[in-house]
Amino acid sequence: MPRDLGQLGLGDEQLARHIAWDIGVAALGEALATALDAVFIRQRYSRLVIDCNRDPHSPQAMAEVSDGTAIPGNRGLTPAARAARIAEVHAPYHAAIAAELERRDRAGHESVIVSLHSFTPVMGRDARPWQIGILHDGGDACFALSCLRSLESQRDLIIGNNQPYRMDATDYTVPRHAYAARRPYVEIEMRQDLMGSAQGQGVCLAAVRGALEESWPPSHPPGG
Repeated sequence: MPRDLGQLGLGDEQLARHIAWDIGVAALGEALATALDAVFIRQRYSRLVIDCNRDPHSPQAMAEVSDGTAIPGNRGLTPAARAARIAEVHAPYHAAIAAELERRDRAGHESVIVSLHSFTPVMGRDARPWQIGILHDGGDACFALSCLRSLESQRDLIIGNNQPYRMDATDYTVPRHAYAARRPYVEIEMRQDLMGSAQGQGVCLAAVRGALEESWPPSHPPGG
């Protein structure tokens, strides 16, 4: 949390929950980047400060309630307070992604955007059986669909196709950086009971790395 925001009125126990961060993603992203010689760009601030996978002007970007928990420090934000979070946290994150893509373009390297997230085993009263989910929608989804087929071939894992979420208008990062440029992409969701342990992270690392390597180089549809 930025020092001037304190803990947004929440205790340590609440900040350890999934509402404040994507459990396990930092460790997995670093391991994948090392294994694949890739660039890993992660947001170090809590998504309760501002969710960088949401349009910064959406009410969901600085949520007043997350999974039934009130976030006192997000209530009644002034336009100036919202603008400060956008300028200090959201904008630099997306500028870093754009700059890396531009650097690779100038060097003549083809790029694929891999967006990593984790999700809870249960939401409300609904159990989520999927261990890894592949999200896709607009733009050039061929790479994402190739990753989906690769993971589905691994019979020891339960794979979700646009589960537990469908990539839609609420997503921001992939649509912003991939769709118009027709960049290959995949958004990967991993269940947090796997991601919360070193053993489970190892399972996810092996599965996701295999799918990414098998799907590279990306194929494109005719005229794409």
